Amino acid sequence: MQAEVVSLVYLRFLYPMDSNYILDKTFEQRIFDSANIMHTDFERCVFTDCDLSACDYLGTSFTDCDFRSCNFEEAKINYVAFRSAKFTDCNFTNVNFAMVDKLFFDIEFHGCKLNYAKFYTLQLKQTLFTDCTILAADFMDANLKQAIFDNCDLYKSVFHNSDLSGCDFTTSFNFSINPEKNKMKKAKFSRDGLKGLLEKFDLVVK
Repeated sequence: MQAEVVSLVYLRFLYPMDSNYILDKTFEQRIFDSANIMHTDFERCVFTDCDLSACDYLGTSFTDCDFRSCNFEEAKINYVAFRSAKFTDCNFTNVNFAMVDKLFFDIEFHGCKLNYAKFYTLQLKQTLFTDCTILAADFMDANLKQAIFDNCDLYKSVFHNSDLSGCDFTTSFNFSINPEKNKMKKAKFSRDGLKGLLEKFDLVVK
């Protein structure tokens, strides 16, 4: 496990002279690149209408940061640390979250596009997804205990060997989940959503 996770502490040890700290700053309509984001700690910063898709996130952390209408499409977010990061109306199409710093990972999504995103093996306990489009995303082996999917489109998203205990799918739709392949104790579903649990049986639900 230790070999798989490159922690922020280790990155800071490698690059102690290149570290920057930015506190309580607002960025608007800015295009970021690797030169102005690598080896930087952002704390209590707000990003609005920014493009962060072309950045190298090596040694970068975001603590208590707020992202609004930002573009991360196909961003390589390897080893970034998201600590209490909130994303609203952001685009994460085809982003692999599985390589983030797993020791520092606390996020929530509101109105975001997460199509083809990868969350496999991540600790996502109590993570909030609200009004998101999550098409063909990968949640294999993820811990989603008590996570909330509120009014989310989960068409073709993959849940396999995932811990969905206490997870709330009540208002979400278009999901297909095999109860035999996931932990689902006390997971919540609406009556209309029950058909998404029966797809493997090829039943007709009216």
